[in-house]
Amino acid sequence: MSEQIGELFIHCKYGCKVSVNGMGYEVDPTGCPLTTNINNRRDHEQTCDYAPVQCPNNPNCPPLLKRELEDHLKTCNHVKCPHNKYGCDFNGTQEELEEHLDTCKFENMKEFLQHTEDKIADLQYSSTQKGQEIDFLRSMLGKLSERVERMEKTMEIKMDLLEDNQNKMLNEFIDARTEYTSLYEELSRVNNRINVGGHVGAWDPQEIFKCKGTFVGHQGPVWCLCDHGDYLFSGSSDKTIKVWDTSTNYKCLKTLDGHTGIVLALCVYGNKLYSGSQDCAILVWSIDSFDKIKSIEAHENPVCTLVSARQMLFSGSLKVIRVWDVHTHELKREITGLNHWVRALTATQNYLYSGSYQTIKIWDLESLECVKMLETSGGSVYSIAITDHHILCGTYENCIHVWEIGEFKQVTTLMGHSGTVYALAVLHTGSGTKVFSASYDRSLRVWSMDNMICTQTLLRHQGSVACLAVSRGRLFSGAIDSTVKVWQ
Repeated sequence: MSEQIGELFIHCKYGCKVSVNGMGYEVDPTGCPLTTNINNRRDHEQTCDYAPVQCPNNPNCPPLLKRELEDHLKTCNHVKCPHNKYGCDFNGTQEELEEHLDTCKFENMKEFLQHTEDKIADLQYSSTQKGQEIDFLRSMLGKLSERVERMEKTMEIKMDLLEDNQNKMLNEFIDARTEYTSLYEELSRVNNRINVGGHVGAWDPQEIFKCKGTFVGHQGPVWCLCDHGDYLFSGSSDKTIKVWDTSTNYKCLKTLDGHTGIVLALCVYGNKLYSGSQDCAILVWSIDSFDKIKSIEAHENPVCTLVSARQMLFSGSLKVIRVWDVHTHELKREITGLNHWVRALTATQNYLYSGSYQTIKIWDLESLECVKMLETSGGSVYSIAITDHHILCGTYENCIHVWEIGEFKQVTTLMGHSGTVYALAVLHTGSGTKVFSASYDRSLRVWSMDNMICTQTLLRHQGSVACLAVSRGRLFSGAIDSTVKVWQ
């Protein structure tokens, strides 16, 4: 079909004009009379004598047809001297040009001018080559500069690595020296206790806690721990909760995904696990199946801490504690009047203890009214622990305050840590009540509540220790180094 269309005859486009009504084209009797097939049309139109052209001498000359160009050039008044490019300003007809050339001052110099022009062309060509050589040299210089820069960076990295190694060795030396000092202090205290055994109590080797294992699996700092039977739950910056078997092999049984922010708080009530996060939500999990049951949009700010008591779940955030029904998960009440972040919540049979900036508030669980407020020093309260006889709180400024639980009279302040006391935990042993403290200084300390002294310093974590949990005579500690350690 294409070949058949190509054989169709049509008029040359220079033999057509726009029709009078402007709606199409009609044959122009003054134009090209030739008809040709479509295949040859382009070849014809390129050489058609009726094609419009422009005078090469002056664009202001009237429009011409190709066949008129030769006659026009004979009479055109705009013919320029061939030496126009050298400065001759002659304009005239072809006949006048021939007469002009006899007297043109550039005509006698045309060989010199041509030679000069050739010389200039050679210089331009040589200049272009030199420019290309310069560009090549610049490129090579750029590559050389990049190589030198890479070498400088490599040297800088090696120097940084050397400096890091030196700093690491120095830190390890300092840690070893600190551990040695702590061990020396502990040995001195043990000797003192042996010497005054009747007054303080005979030394019992079982009181010395040792690291029995390490849970490894989180991809970020461990911020919270919670135990339930043989299970230990840990929440991390990697936005997950891991379930660990503490009965036999200390293996990770399950990883719970659901939060979109750092997991900051964990709490158990019945067969349900509650988790609070930087994403401002509380997730409810079944401990039997480890499936997510519900998501609660709990706060406008991160959920810092969780605790449960009397079929209620308490969640702490910025200047507020919210109370939730553990069965329906509905909001029952909002407790306000707090002066800062609520980073610590602890519940006993009758009371809820909350810690914020230099303040501990004690709330009656029946009425949810504040019945007592303890003022502290040392900045924000990060942790609270309750024993049979004492209230303890760990603060931002490294100290642990102790109150007598009946008259709420401050008994003492325990000093020893060199960083914020992030967590406290209570363990009842045969030799008395022990309180464990975890700190930003990467250490755990064991405090005897009989004489309010530190009986042991535990140094195994490579980062700040952020949380504690006690289960069946064992202590679990979570830290910024992404691990959980077992102490017994």
